[in-house]
Amino acid sequence: MSTKKELLNQTIQHIDIKQHNVVALVDAMQTMAFSSRDTARAATIYDMMLRDTECGVILCLAGSLISAGLQKVIVDLVRNNMVDAIVSTGANIVDQDFFEALGYYHYVAGDEFKYGERDNVLRELMIDRIYDTFIDEEELRICDETTHQITNSLEPRPYSSREFIREMGAYLVKNGKTPANGGKDSIVLACYEKNVPIFCPAFSDCSAGFGLVAHQHARVGKPSVSIDSAKDFYELTQLKIACPTTGLLMIGGGVPKNFAQDIVVAADILGVEASMHKYAIQITVADARDGALSGSTLKEASSWGKVDTTYEQMVYSEATMAFPLIAGYAFHKNAQASRTGKKWAAILDQVAVSA
Repeated sequence: MSTKKELLNQTIQHIDIKQHNVVALVDAMQTMAFSSRDTARAATIYDMMLRDTECGVILCLAGSLISAGLQKVIVDLVRNNMVDAIVSTGANIVDQDFFEALGYYHYVAGDEFKYGERDNVLRELMIDRIYDTFIDEEELRICDETTHQITNSLEPRPYSSREFIREMGAYLVKNGKTPANGGKDSIVLACYEKNVPIFCPAFSDCSAGFGLVAHQHARVGKPSVSIDSAKDFYELTQLKIACPTTGLLMIGGGVPKNFAQDIVVAADILGVEASMHKYAIQITVADARDGALSGSTLKEASSWGKVDTTYEQMVYSEATMAFPLIAGYAFHKNAQASRTGKKWAAILDQVAVSA
C-alpha cells in the first residue's frame, strides 16, 4: 500500500499563457469547424471586449478550475487589467486559490485512482480526490481554520462575500504570503492589490463556510459575522449601473453564470434602464437537454433581457483546453494595451461609506 507521501509527490503545474503564443493556432482554427471554430470566435470576441475600453469585464468561474492548473491564467488576466470583477464558486476562491496562497498544493493523481476504485484508501490517508487531482485533507483543515481566524478578527456584522474576500487578501499581505516574500501569487492577492472585486454568491458552500459555522457556533446569542448574499447582488448591480457596457467571460455555469447575468434585470428593478451584456462567452461541457442552467444557451438569456446576441458564443469544451486558448489569444494580441484598471472594489467601498 502506498504511503501518503508517495501519493502526494507530483504537483499540479499552472499553465502560463505568457510562455505560449497561441495566436497563429487560434487564427488557423477560424477556418476549421465544430468546437475549433467556436473557440476561435470566442477568442476574437474576448479580444473585442478588451479593446472596448468602456466595457467592464466580468469573469465567472464554476467547476474545479484552480486545482486543474488554471490559477496562473486568471492571475495574469487580473494583473494585466483584462478582468474587472470575478463571480465564482467559493471552492475555486477559498478551497483552491487561497489554499495554494497559504503555501499548499494540488497533486496529480495516478490513473489507478481517478475512477474511484480506491477512494477508501484515500479516505484512510486523509487525501481528497477531485477526479484526477489530490488535495491533502489535513492541509485543507488548516485553510478552514485560517478562514475561522479571519472571521473572528472582523467586526460582528453582515458582510458581502466581496468584503470578506478582501479581508482574505489583506491577511495574505499581513502574513507575508506574497511573491515579494517568497510566497506564491494568487487570485485573491492579485484582486486585493488591483481592486478587482470577487463575489461568491454561495460563499458558505466552501472551506470558508466551515470557518463561519465555527465562528457562529461559538457566538450563539451574541453578535457575529455573517455573509449577506443580497448585499452581494446589490453591489454587483451597482457596478452594472456605473458601467453600462459589460461583457461576460464564463467558465462553466451554475450560480456564477446566473448571478452575473441577472444584474441587468436587477438594475431594471431598481429603476435604472441598463443595457444587456454587450459581449458574452461561455465555456461549458453542459448542453440544454436536461434543462439545467449550466447548459442554457446565451441566446436563451437574451429572451430574459440579459445578454445581447450580436457578440455571444457558446464553446462546448472542457475549460482546461479552451480557456488558455481564448485568454492567451487576447493576451498575445495585446488587447489589454489601452486598458486601465477600473478599481471597482474601491468604488464599492465608497458606495458603502456614503450609504
